[in-house]
Amino acid sequence: MQAIWKGAISFGMVTIPIKVFSATEEKDISFRQVHVADGGRIRYKRVCSECGEEVPYSDIGKGYEMADGRMVVLEPEDFAELPLSSKKVIDVLEFVPADQVDPLYLGKSYYLAADGGPGAKPYVLLRDALEGSELYALVKVALRSRESLGLLRTHDNVLVLQVMLWPDEVRDSAFAAPDEDVEIRKQEKAMAESYIDTLRGEFDPDQYHDEYRHALEQVVEAKSAGVPMPAETEEEETEGAEVVDLVAALRASVEAAKARRAAGGTGGGGQGNATPAKKTAAKAPAKKAAAAKKAPAKKTAAKKKSA
Repeated sequence: MQAIWKGAISFGMVTIPIKVFSATEEKDISFRQVHVADGGRIRYKRVCSECGEEVPYSDIGKGYEMADGRMVVLEPEDFAELPLSSKKVIDVLEFVPADQVDPLYLGKSYYLAADGGPGAKPYVLLRDALEGSELYALVKVALRSRESLGLLRTHDNVLVLQVMLWPDEVRDSAFAAPDEDVEIRKQEKAMAESYIDTLRGEFDPDQYHDEYRHALEQVVEAKSAGVPMPAETEEEETEGAEVVDLVAALRASVEAAKARRAAGGTGGGGQGNATPAKKTAAKAPAKKAAAAKKAPAKKTAAKKKSA
């Protein structure tokens, strides 16, 4: 694997030469835009809006449009003169408690590898000091022509750089908050907490799979081979009407989750190997407890229990 960046971690008076490798990759089905009639690919030309001529990629630069419409064209040397472009240092600013970092700020992850023999010992020193400390190293790094905050943490005996968003890149969430006049009864909250406890478990991402991508791959393979798609398993439709009695709906959800757990499933709404049970749909307050998302049931079932 090719390193995307080389530099050093500045850890006080210790410098750790490292190489940076992407730690993740998105697996998805990619499509081409085609002419439906004959399957020919649609190609786009880079045409200048001023002269109307097609422009080769080598002649394309970067421009910033001002508020008054003027275009400021930046040359490669403009970027080279920036202090960030040549600063190949991950600068440790401070160490912060891991539980104070909201995942909302977290971005892409990168593996850090010691660059050369001399870098191995300080690398291991920092890794071992972080391991089990419940602290993250808060850093500042200029990666790919962009300065970012980041976190250094450990994973499988490797230092990981987790790039973060700046505070002004996180939008204000006030618009998404529900109305203040929504009231939750104690019984409703207790049942929601009971449902959460029922689905509590150790994090094991290997038991979950991208069912959509798998199904899409089957469609592509079937169409390429000219064979019909496998018959789809019919699932009982659930009613989308409002469930007034949230306690009854959540109680049904708890019982369904317990049944799935007893059958060896994950209780995660069909992601595991167990067959999904009947579910009860609830409105927004119950969604906080994941009742509506993970175990919706039929309205009729909830009504019978509330009767």
